[in-house]
Amino acid sequence: MGWLKPTLLYIGILIRLITFYVPAALALVPVAWIWNHSVFKVYEAIPARLHQPLAAAGTFAVFLVGSFVPEETGDNTRSNRAISIFGLLVMIALLTATSRDWRRIPWHTVIGGMLSQFIIALFVLRTHAGYDIFAFISELARALLGFADQGVVFLTDPTVPPLHWFISGVVPPIIFFVALVQMAYYFGFIQWFIGKFAVFFFWALRVSGAEAVVAAATPFIGQGESAMLIRPFMPHLTMAELHQIMACGFATIAGSVLVAYIGLGLNPQALVSSCIMSIPASLAVSKMRYPETEDTLTSGEVIIPKDAEAEESVNALHAFTNGAWLGIKIGGTIVACILCIIALVGLINGLLGWWGRYWSITNPELSLQLIVGYLLYPVAWLLGVPNQDLRAVGQLIGTKIIINEYAAFSDLTKLEPFISMAARSKVIATYACCGFGNIGSLGIQIGVLSQIAPKRSGDVLKVAVSALFSGVLATLTSASIAGMLYTDGIGS
Repeated sequence: MGWLKPTLLYIGILIRLITFYVPAALALVPVAWIWNHSVFKVYEAIPARLHQPLAAAGTFAVFLVGSFVPEETGDNTRSNRAISIFGLLVMIALLTATSRDWRRIPWHTVIGGMLSQFIIALFVLRTHAGYDIFAFISELARALLGFADQGVVFLTDPTVPPLHWFISGVVPPIIFFVALVQMAYYFGFIQWFIGKFAVFFFWALRVSGAEAVVAAATPFIGQGESAMLIRPFMPHLTMAELHQIMACGFATIAGSVLVAYIGLGLNPQALVSSCIMSIPASLAVSKMRYPETEDTLTSGEVIIPKDAEAEESVNALHAFTNGAWLGIKIGGTIVACILCIIALVGLINGLLGWWGRYWSITNPELSLQLIVGYLLYPVAWLLGVPNQDLRAVGQLIGTKIIINEYAAFSDLTKLEPFISMAARSKVIATYACCGFGNIGSLGIQIGVLSQIAPKRSGDVLKVAVSALFSGVLATLTSASIAGMLYTDGIGS
């Protein structure tokens, strides 16, 4: 009857008001005592050398049970699900082999991240409550960023926002959000939020608070906006943290574009679950590719660094206007980087097409998309795609990496042979393309982080390509898990 959402909101506000006056320890201390005298006692009784092997074996057992218990339907055979599991193991092996330092890989984070990814997929794909919860969060994020449209209408015309141009539909929300974050920093809310995240995620996954905040926020507000949440921390981040922040931006799409993609006719549960699965997936994949080797400011107990611009603000309005100016600089950098990178891809495709015509490669013309599509043919097989659709799914993933996910989704819903693919192939392709891991987004990430922390521009460029690879692979792990869990009638 429309009462559930406001009631939950009121309960959340009430709990926060109570904790201003009543210590949270009154509730948390008994919980900690029960935990320490039950689960933790069992954990301590197990020899330390067996902790990680048993955790890995238990996680693998969960994957096997979740994958093979459901009955076979159509192309969703147990053999195809077994291929999806094998594909995930191959991706883990690839990340280990190409790791910057495989001896330092935090397997606690990897195992916990993979298990969380699988449980989230179960929760969202197999229950309506899971889908509704995360769809509601995405709706709130989309509504918040949507208020920027009112400013666009004032500056231009009411007909401009419905056009969904990048320069009018993406850049203004980024400017607006940057200004909001600066004001929230003035009031101390962001610092408090990062502190709470740091304690929980360091305990659960052994990652820093800065990494956890960006990973959790990116699926809802976007890759550029999420980095703004930790702006004062940027000059102090380790190289591994920079890598993780970029990787999580490439691993998912933002809530602001979710409705547009659902409007194309794509599976809404697949899109929502993929966004949420990217949170633990990006943490696990990035930590395998680029393990932490330094001490961080936000591991467990947060040390808030000084922010010169925040200290200059005399009041909230001043902070808001300073944020607006920073947002303009970030937006301009994003536009310039995307324009140049996409133009460079066009130049390369033009040269390839010119060369290909001498070899009678004309239908389709030789291009980066075509080359990457053929290279990803075995990747489609590893995801558990039925044999008849392998080339088509590989081509979609190639289109997503070279151009963007919108082009891939548009092809999936409007062109042959993609329309005629099996239902299983379409779902796996939806997961595999559900991320900002493309060459254009590389420009966005470099532009945003270079503006937020100009002195770290060199470090950002050092890890950018590796982060893009990690983000793409994190999205593919979600596709692999979708191949394990999807059955006809689920998530449709």
